[in-house]
Formats: sequence, structure tokens, C-alpha cells
Amino acid sequence: QGGLKQCLAEFRQQLAWVERLDVTLGPVVDPVSQSASNTDAIDPENDFQREMSFYRQAQAAVLEALPRLHKLQIPTRRPDDYFAEMAKSDQQMQKIRQKLKSKQEAMERSEKAKQLRAMRKYGKKVQTEILQRRQKEKKNMLNAVKRYQKGLSDKLDFLDDEQTSSQGNKKGNANQRTKKGPNAKRRYKNQKFGFGGKKKGSKWNTKESFNDVSSFQAKVAHNKGPGKARKGGKKALNKRPGKRARQKMKNRAR
Repeated sequence: QGGLKQCLAEFRQQLAWVERLDVTLGPVVDPVSQSASNTDAIDPENDFQREMSFYRQAQAAVLEALPRLHKLQIPTRRPDDYFAEMAKSDQQMQKIRQKLKSKQEAMERSEKAKQLRAMRKYGKKVQTEILQRRQKEKKNMLNAVKRYQKGLSDKLDFLDDEQTSSQGNKKGNANQRTKKGPNAKRRYKNQKFGFGGKKKGSKWNTKESFNDVSSFQAKVAHNKGPGKARKGGKKALNKRPGKRARQKMKNRAR
């Protein structure tokens, strides 16, 4: 025991408080009960009570140490350009970001799939309602036809309804076609080739065209116009001279 005290005296250094910054105090006063919490009344197995005791003891140390630091003119706030190394490396933080990003994307995909299922369900419901309505109308019409065939009814209102509905559909389709008009491709072809019409027999002569001879040109018709060849047309220009003519041409050249 004497040796331990001797070693403790050697380790102990008489330094100023600013070099040690040690504060030993009890918990701060509880604002609810207006009294300091009794350490004996704290259950060490109760996590909430134990953590609150540590928290209030840290509060008491801060309330005691800050005024002393201000009195010694020691800054207690971190400067704006202070750089502190993170406890985790950049690689670890990158893995965490990727994990969070993958979770977010999975949640978005799940939400989109849920919306798509809801839209399909709604579309299927609407389609089922339309089919049921059509089947009901068909059934009512068949019942009306049977009643008319059996002589139970002499009214043909169901045919009028069917005819008016079909005419309404045709009018609606015609209105849609007239409102819509030809597309750009059709308009371009109409502008380039015309708007159609009679093709077969368009070049046939009529009585008026047969009697009209104002555009007749005899020189053109009989191949006697300027620049035309004599008898034989173009072939006459390219015809080879005879043997006697060729001989005369050779003699002249000598």
C-alpha cells in the first residue's frame, strides 16, 4: 500500500485547471420536481433513468465549466473553417449512400408497381361494367323480340331505339371524320397528284375533239419540219455511202 501511494504521488502533476478541464459534479436540478435526483433512487437496469442521470450530470458540468472558460477568455465555439476527420472512412460512407439510394429506388419501383396494379384493376372494372351493360341491353332486346313474336306486345320500340343508336354512332363517326380531315400525307399526295377522279377512258376522243383540227401541223405530221431528216428519218443521216461513192471520195482526196 505504501508503494502504491508513492507511485501515485509520482504520477500526480500539479497543473492548472485550464490544462486539466476536469469537473466533478452531481446531476443538475430536475425542472419538473425542482430537486436534484437521488442517485440511490435510480434503477441501473432502467435504461431511461440511467441515461437521464448521465444527461443531467453532463448539463451540470457544462454549467460549471463554461463560465470559468469565459472568465479565462478561452473560446468555446468551433470556428467556421474547422475541419474534423470523420469517424468513418469515405469508402464506408459511399457504401452507406449506395445502400440508401438502392432502398429509395426499390421503394419508388414498388410504388410505381402499386399504382400500375391499381390502374389495371380500375380498367378491368370499367371494362366489366361495359360488358355487363351490353349484355343487359342485348338481353332486354331479345326479351322484347320474344314478346313480340308471341303476340304479347305489338310495339317495335326496341327496333327504333337500336336504329337511332346506330345512326347516332354513324353521325358521331362522320362528325369525327369531318372534323379530323385528311392527314399531312394525304394532303401532300393530293397536292402532287391531284384529287383523283376518272382515270379510265380519259384520253378517248369525243365528237368535238375529232372535228377539232386547229392543232394539226402538216410538217410535223409528215416529218418535214426543220431539223428533220429526209426520207428515212435519223437512219438516213447515219447511212453508209455506197462503194462507188466511197471510191470517188478517195480519188478526190488524192
